This record gives sequence, C-alpha cells and structure tokens, in this order.
Amino acid sequence: MRTIKRDIAGGLLFSNDGHVLIGKNVKGGVYENLWVIPGGGIDEGESKEDAAKREILEEVGIDISNAQMELLPNVQHRTAEKTLRDTGERVFVDMTFYDFKVLIDLPAQQIPIILEDDFGYAEWVPIAELAKRGYSPSVEILLQSLDLI
Repeated sequence: MRTIKRDIAGGLLFSNDGHVLIGKNVKGGVYENLWVIPGGGIDEGESKEDAAKREILEEVGIDISNAQMELLPNVQHRTAEKTLRDTGERVFVDMTFYDFKVLIDLPAQQIPIILEDDFGYAEWVPIAELAKRGYSPSVEILLQSLDLI
C-alpha cells in the first residue's frame, strides 16, 4: 500500500456557551469510526490559517473568517489509512496536524452545521460531556493537552 504525505490544518471550534464542535468522517475516511475535529489538507502555497478556514467551511459550512483563531503549539504526526474518493485506492496517509483553537462569539444553537465534504456527522457537545466519546489519537491528545478530557 502506498503512502501519501499531507499537512493537515484543523480547528477545535468553541461556541460562546461552552460547546465544542466534533464529528465523524464518512465511510472510508481517516479515522472513520472515531470522533474528530473539522480540518483537511493544506494546499500548496496556502497558509495554515487559510487552510483551516477553507477546510472548516468545506467540512461543516461554518465561516470562521471573523472568529478568534490561535495556532496551538502541539504539532502532531500520525499515520492512518483512508480510501481515495477519486480512485477508490486504499492508502496510508502520513499526516502532520496543525490545529487551531477557534472561538466563535455565538451560542452553539445559533451556529448551523452544513455537512458537505468528508464529515458525515457533526454536533456541538458541551465541554463537560467531551470525555464520553472515543477520539482519533491526535484529537484525544489535543483535548488532553487543553484539559478538556
């Protein structure tokens, strides 16, 4: 099986009423049965921040261009399997994750989720309930590093 290298920009989105957006990828996607945060590949010539904004809009339909964003210091490296949509080929993806903390100045109920790309399901979860889920390895470490689980 061949390996593809990708830099990934993601966003840990917080509403102003103490909820975090998490979801699950569609079948065949990376970590398809585990909870993840929205994000995706950084295109050539694209900044990490611009990639995170684009990917979050593509994945969950949320425009974070006016949100407060902070690049988190814990860069992670992971390898996982996925199926390429265009060819159906199963590959390893060697990923470097760059995650942002994103603060949206609205309550969760006022932030609609529109699933359009790799996310098959997403929801706003109260911070107190985050520990009740099974996460991808990188998201679990991210949440632990922020004392959220």
